[in-house]
Amino acid sequence: MRFALFLGCNIPARVKQYELSSRAVFRKIGIDIIDIKEFNCCGYPLRNIDYKASVLSAARNMALAEKQGLNIVVLCMCGFGMFKEAEHRLKESNALKEEINAILAKEGLEYQGKTEVKHILTVLYHDVGLDVIKEKVVRKYKDIKIATHYGCHALRPSDVVMFDDPVNPELFDKLVEVTGAKSIYWQSRLDCCGAPLLGINDELSMDLTKKKIVNASESGADYLCDSCTYCHMQFDNVQQMIISSGHDGIHALPAILYTQLLGLSLGIDSKALGLANNRVDISKIEEFLSSI
Repeated sequence: MRFALFLGCNIPARVKQYELSSRAVFRKIGIDIIDIKEFNCCGYPLRNIDYKASVLSAARNMALAEKQGLNIVVLCMCGFGMFKEAEHRLKESNALKEEINAILAKEGLEYQGKTEVKHILTVLYHDVGLDVIKEKVVRKYKDIKIATHYGCHALRPSDVVMFDDPVNPELFDKLVEVTGAKSIYWQSRLDCCGAPLLGINDELSMDLTKKKIVNASESGADYLCDSCTYCHMQFDNVQQMIISSGHDGIHALPAILYTQLLGLSLGIDSKALGLANNRVDISKIEEFLSSI
């Protein structure tokens, strides 16, 4: 099983633990990862500024993977959503596809639509499978409750991303529970994390994040689990900002990336998973682990 790994812009700069933990999990499970150095931005930041430029950015990455006969695994939900959006629009419009390919031809590239783009959770759930993951689990969580956060771009628009049921998704919950942890229901689990507003309306962005953290805590969660670059920065970095600013009514709810949660249950060392890189301390999670 081979995939081209798309890291995007923010992971190497701001969420290095996502890359560390993902590579460690891939190695443990036996997925061969190929790095394409020519990959550029997914196009997401440009989507509401220059739509064609955003599609071009995504198409170029897909064309590079196509050239090597590889499918792409994406870690960030925003990046995943942008790829699926571009894929959908290029399939829908031959005129757009021809215009994009005319530009790509200058580099000797062509987007044909042969490369499949998947999020890491999709790969783990569909390509690897719960049974295979279960066989590789060597330490199971006990008496721990996890609030899963799917992320907006994983579920909407549902006819484009086709990730899971947009109203009642369960893919992420099942992936959490294969580790022995209990995935709880919480009312705000499908709400926006607040990341799109950061830098535009910080107060509102923090308020959305705070409401999600409070709701997850009140629902009994010990940890919040995410699988998106922007969401993790919101629940980790921004949560630390909220706590430091002395907001009333909020107590720290550590956010852990799914690859970190899974990695620990696969027996991977915490250092290799980058646990120390998380702003809100998650080191105590290892106390919930026991050998099988």
